[in-house]
Amino acid sequence: MPENDFYNTIEKSASTEFKDRGSKFIAYAFPVKNSDECRQRINELKKEHAKATHHCFAYRLGIDGNNFRMSDDGEPSGTAGRPILGQIDSKVLTNVVVVVVRYFGGTLLGTPGLISAYKSSAAMVLQLSPVMRKAVEEEFVTQFDYTRLNEMMIIIRQCNCRIITQEIQLFCRMVIAVPRNRLEEFRYKLDNLRLGENFLEKVPK
Repeated sequence: MPENDFYNTIEKSASTEFKDRGSKFIAYAFPVKNSDECRQRINELKKEHAKATHHCFAYRLGIDGNNFRMSDDGEPSGTAGRPILGQIDSKVLTNVVVVVVRYFGGTLLGTPGLISAYKSSAAMVLQLSPVMRKAVEEEFVTQFDYTRLNEMMIIIRQCNCRIITQEIQLFCRMVIAVPRNRLEEFRYKLDNLRLGENFLEKVPK
């Protein structure tokens, strides 16, 4: 299958701790779907570690690679966010945010020391986060008569689709996430049902 039909992300959140010359770096990694989730995770950690000196982070979202952000949060420019993002990219991950919380220990680490500390913290936490390969999905709306519900459910299972929302009445409506690599098969199976009232409409991004 073409590579852009799949992407790599992390399966679950993880955290770890790294120390260097008295400073404590606590790294967190979270799977996320959008920038709102990223902000939520970052804000939660800022509240949890309100007395920390810095809350540095980086994230990458989406499959085109263009949606990313990084923050040094007061550290010298380029010493925190960029090394964190570098570790996300070295594993070719997306839909991931990594936050590294620093408690200053009294000894300045210097630019090379900071880069190494944030890079190591991010690398360690991502090492603890199992990588999973997920199919890129496209969302569609479909409508059909209730008498065809069982046939629709069979097709949805066969093509590894996800039902996002559903309204089951005499006339049913579903929003379905279809794996891009199964889309042609999904359309073919729907056509074979010959549903007079059925239509498949792509959900705009």
